[in-house]
Parts: sequence; C-alpha cells; structure tokens
Amino acid sequence: MEYKDYYKILGVERSASQDEIKKAYRKLAVKYHPDKNPDDKVAEEKFKEISEAYQVIGNADSRKKYDELGANWKQYENAGFGGFGGGGQGFNTSGFSDFFDMFFGGAQGGAGFDIRDFMGNMGGGRRSTRPAKGSDHNATISLTLLEAYQGSQRLLDLNGNTIKISIKPGVRDGQVLRIKGKGNPGRNGGDNGDLMIKVAIMNDPAYQRDGDDLIKNVNIDVYTAILGGKITVNTLKGEVNVPIKQQTQNNSTLRLKGLGMPHYGKEGAGALLLKVQILLPEHFSQKELELIREAQAQQ
Repeated sequence: MEYKDYYKILGVERSASQDEIKKAYRKLAVKYHPDKNPDDKVAEEKFKEISEAYQVIGNADSRKKYDELGANWKQYENAGFGGFGGGGQGFNTSGFSDFFDMFFGGAQGGAGFDIRDFMGNMGGGRRSTRPAKGSDHNATISLTLLEAYQGSQRLLDLNGNTIKISIKPGVRDGQVLRIKGKGNPGRNGGDNGDLMIKVAIMNDPAYQRDGDDLIKNVNIDVYTAILGGKITVNTLKGEVNVPIKQQTQNNSTLRLKGLGMPHYGKEGAGALLLKVQILLPEHFSQKELELIREAQAQQ
C-alpha cells in the first residue's frame, strides 16, 4: 500500500499551522470543485484527494495520529502489513483512498485498521471492530462585548458545509461550546465527534468585566458631586438616568442591578458598577474661589 503524503497533496510544509492548512485546502477546493469542472474525471479525483488530505490533517487530533504513523511507516511495512487485505482493495467505504480507509475511515466488517491499535500493537496486526466515537473538530470565534451581551449567531465552514451557530447571551471569554455530532465521523458505527468552539471576547474600551458584573468609569462635575442631581449613562442596554447623591466622593462606586452581563443560560444579569471620577472645572470664577476659601476656613 502506498503511503500518502497529505502535506504534499495540499502543498504545505509539515510545520504549517492549522490556519495555513485550511487556507491551502480552500484554495485547492475552489480550483478543483466538480461544479467548476463538470465531467472532468482528473479534477474530480484531485478534489477527492485534497478533501481526504484535509479530513486528516485539517483536524488537530487526526493530524497528530497521522504524524505518528508517518514516523513509523517503515516499521509498519516491515511488520508485514503492506499487503493487508490485498493492499486494502475491496474494503474502501469512505469514498477516499484505501490508505485513508484502513487507517482513518474504519471500514465495515472489521477491515478498518485503527492507527491507535497499530501504534500500541506494532507487528501484531490486531484489527479494531469496536464502535468508536469520531474525533472532535475545534474552532475559535471572536465576539464583541455587545455581541456577548445580546447573544449572536455565526456561520462556520466545516469541511465545505456551512452550519449556523447560535450563542446565548452572557457567554464568557474562553468558554468552550460543544455542538454534538458535528465532528469527524465515528468508526464502525460509532457516534460522530463533536464541534468544540472556543469563544474569544474582544476588549471593550468602555467596560471591564468581572464575572457577570461590568465596571465602567463615569465623569461627574464637581457641582453635581457636591449638590447631587442626575447624570445620563450609556449602558449596553441603552441610556439610563442615574441619581447622584449629595457629597458623592471621588472613586466611589454606584451599583446598578441587572445592567451587567446576562447569566449564561439562566434568568437575570449581573450589575453595572459605575466608578465615579469627579472633574474639576478648568476655571473658577472669583466668586466661586471666595466661597471655597470661606468653606475651607470653616473646616
């Protein structure tokens, strides 16, 4: 059986990142897609070949297993597996090559050879017929804080298929969402793997997040801080009027319940914490200065 160099097929180095592999696959898939090459058998076979390559090294888990196989390929041949099943003929069930089907596809009727069996039983030739769950796909999506607050949707390209991902309000930075059954196919009738999506929330210049609480600085003029009044504050929910008590101190905190981040998957929300920053006027009138001196003298 011929060893398939999936890196060469996609035209990337073995050290390529997952993003580089994905970009190379997309470029080739567009070039050789059957819709663009009707009745072209050569293009059709090329499309199958690059799809097979991406199915393996486009996923971090299966890529690791493939790399382990490559490092031990000669040992595998010397162990006497090169002619297994007549070179794999007659056992292809995945639509890909016999090489893929034997090592990654899990052919029917016990013909599929699991690389994990090979690596653990070099030379023993034991074949795995037990159902096994497919490996997971991993992806990362970026959201603004507002999108995390409101909830959002994303369209992901998964091996040429577009799937819609709905994200509930209140998701946190670094949180991993599991979409069941959207990973790689299982072997021997096993369940499909899952799609694991890591959420990355971009920094927002106006807010800091502490759990489900949000922290925001607000500027208050000295007159409102001394005499009290109201200020208008922009929140992720919209504008709100906030009462200011007399003699509010600089760096004090105003707590607005329910105006923080929603509790993910639950009712309610955290609080919005307003950190007061008192602003002095650039110029005081003479009368204002006299009143301040009088107040100072009475201290």
